Amino acid sequence: GGVIVVARPPVVYLVSILVGLGLDRVAPRTLVPRAVQPLGPLLVLLAVVLFVLSVREFRRAQTPIRTRKPVTAILDTGPYRFSRNPIYLAFTLLQLGIGIWSNSVWVVGMLVPTLVLVSYGVIAREERYMEGKFGDEYRRYRAAVRRWL
Repeated sequence: GGVIVVARPPVVYLVSILVGLGLDRVAPRTLVPRAVQPLGPLLVLLAVVLFVLSVREFRRAQTPIRTRKPVTAILDTGPYRFSRNPIYLAFTLLQLGIGIWSNSVWVVGMLVPTLVLVSYGVIAREERYMEGKFGDEYRRYRAAVRRWL
């Protein structure tokens, strides 16, 4: 089988964004000056592009993207040359972009617990799985490529 993670990352980020937006409706707190808000949609666009490029690498390698299915390859092309977790980076940029676009300190602030959960409840487990499955090949990749950027 694949990796057993605390929660599926897309769900974690979605819940985090929705909680942030909900808190913003109850107790609005501005994050940035209005002049900075146009940066939000640009970050959202960057997130979408990074996500699409990352998913494309899974398809090219013919390995499952879902964490519970066994992977068949170490991805080290495309965005995976620069980040071991470009999809999670894309989700993080998406949430940051939505937070800036909606000018919500809550949406951006929710990234703190989200990143802790993803780092320890998802990424750490995935990396143990990859090391167990691929051994030295994965250790070399991990040493050469940063976790986030």
